[in-house]
Amino acid sequence: MKKLFAALLVGAGVLAVSGQAVLANDWSKVRIGVEGAYPPFSEMTPDGQLIGFDIDIADALCEAIQAECTLVPQDWDGIIPALLEGKYDAIIASMSITEERKKSVDFTNRYYQTPAKFVRAKGADIDENSLAGKRIGVQRATTHDSYLSDNYGDDVEIVRYAAQDEANLDMIAGRIDALLADSVALSDGFLATDDGAGFEFFGPDLSDPKWFGEGAGIALRQDDDDLREKFNAAIEQIRSDGTYKAIQDKYFDFDVYGN
Repeated sequence: MKKLFAALLVGAGVLAVSGQAVLANDWSKVRIGVEGAYPPFSEMTPDGQLIGFDIDIADALCEAIQAECTLVPQDWDGIIPALLEGKYDAIIASMSITEERKKSVDFTNRYYQTPAKFVRAKGADIDENSLAGKRIGVQRATTHDSYLSDNYGDDVEIVRYAAQDEANLDMIAGRIDALLADSVALSDGFLATDDGAGFEFFGPDLSDPKWFGEGAGIALRQDDDDLREKFNAAIEQIRSDGTYKAIQDKYFDFDVYGN
């Protein structure tokens, strides 16, 4: 009789936890991990408000899946561990979909794709072929960190930072010779600012999937297939109904989704 009751509970979408019957997760409430230190994709205003492309996309997707969402700021270094520990249910933080990350988390389809690029001081005698001996700034544990380590690690001094803003500040102060990061984050979050006026891009666009993956996607725990499919459907919905373009045009004058 107990086995029959348990089977009926499972069939009705009910799970027994610690002696209590509770409904299976219908994802009416979702916690989303965000970085909040990566303009124009996400940043914290002086009064503590989260703003940016990632934040607006998160809000639009939550509306599309009809979920009440809570945004949880998290330092980049610990953003995947905190997901796996259950601090939140998904990550919307410009995270590139890479094979290495797929070993520990699952991803939705991409919601944007932009290349990486180097930055130097204007007029500096440095290019992608003369980086030997230079100090290159990069955000720790990013695809840019992996690319720099694999391709220049024996020749340059890699200076790693917890947040991109910290790397930008050291570039302004002259403590490093170049930066490597997402081209849009550097263009809008650094070069377009007053402090970034004396700096410029150099070298080609970098987008090799071996290091930079398949674009930025939403990261989830590997057993949350239903939430992943909800978000995939929502990405398609906001792209087809004009919501995505309205958000994109608020921040960029080009197609950030990519080809």
